Amino acid sequence: MDFSLTEEQRMLEDSLEKYVQAQYSLADRRKYAANDAGFERANWQEFAEMGWLMLPFAEEDGGIGAGPVELMVLMEAFGRGLVLEPYLATVILAGGLIRRAGSREQKNALLPELQEGCLLMAFAYAEQQSRFNLFDVETEATEVEVGFRIKGRKIVVIHGNSADKLILSARTQGDSRDLDGISLFLVNADAPGLQRRNYPTVDGLMASEIEFDNVFVGSDALLGELHQGAEAIEAVMDEAILAVCCEALGVMDALNKATIDYLREREQFDQPLSKFQALQHRMVDMFVEYEQARSLLFLAVAKMEEGADDAHKWLSALKYKVAKAGRFISQQAVQLHGGMGMTDELVVSHYFKRLMVIETLFGNADFHLQRFAAMN
Repeated sequence: MDFSLTEEQRMLEDSLEKYVQAQYSLADRRKYAANDAGFERANWQEFAEMGWLMLPFAEEDGGIGAGPVELMVLMEAFGRGLVLEPYLATVILAGGLIRRAGSREQKNALLPELQEGCLLMAFAYAEQQSRFNLFDVETEATEVEVGFRIKGRKIVVIHGNSADKLILSARTQGDSRDLDGISLFLVNADAPGLQRRNYPTVDGLMASEIEFDNVFVGSDALLGELHQGAEAIEAVMDEAILAVCCEALGVMDALNKATIDYLREREQFDQPLSKFQALQHRMVDMFVEYEQARSLLFLAVAKMEEGADDAHKWLSALKYKVAKAGRFISQQAVQLHGGMGMTDELVVSHYFKRLMVIETLFGNADFHLQRFAAMN
């Protein structure tokens, strides 16, 4: 199978690599994270100018019509740079739901602003009791004469602090764990009755806990068919799982290279640490873990590209492998850097924290192993 990139994909890869090198040193990242939003809005506008916010959207929606391969290229680069901007929250999660479930009027109203970098969005789906079950939803949307009243609470809303609009899942019929009966709604972040508690996550990003206290939305806020939001949620989550796995591969690659460079520079007994055979073996083990995860990534991307029926299964296999490989590589990298590996001044510790968050994002290793076994 040919895994080489097309000319357009190589151009995308080159532009991303140059951007990350120029804009995302560790000092730059600290400066961006110190902003109220937790990222640099000027960077977000550059993303828009370079067309990155248009990538996954169809041409009729003003986009470029890119697929899983382009997503892989972009998210790997973002992983290497530990990019803070809300691409996952706005473009992949919220934008993906609009792509799949939005009406023509909703797409026309939202997507141009999103692609121009003027509209930030987030997807509120997780609840305290739900763990990794996307369809364990207790937040309720009660239909009233001219719209809906929403009551409930969502947790760990990624980049919910800076979102202008939210998309949330709410139960409109059935019991709390029923697959049917979940609907999607667009809600303004400043709607009466909506309260956000924002907090930083361990990896330097921002998230929110959001309370909906009888928040009213009009009938036009319904995204997709009433009671039929589950299919769109599942499809978007598959894309999000692929995205964070690609990001994790970028992080692992950067960790391997940083560790090799350190072992070549650091000397002990008048020779570089890279000359010691025991350390060489550990670096080989790190490289093997990375390559195995990358092989599964190529398989998952191919399955997503062709729309295969068993793509869900291979995404779970990939997420499991990425969790295991990420933990091994990050722990080895920290240990091989010695005490420095745990310090905030060294980028290795920041890579470690990001991999730790990705490990549990959208389901941890145990969850996806059970999911894979069930589908197998």
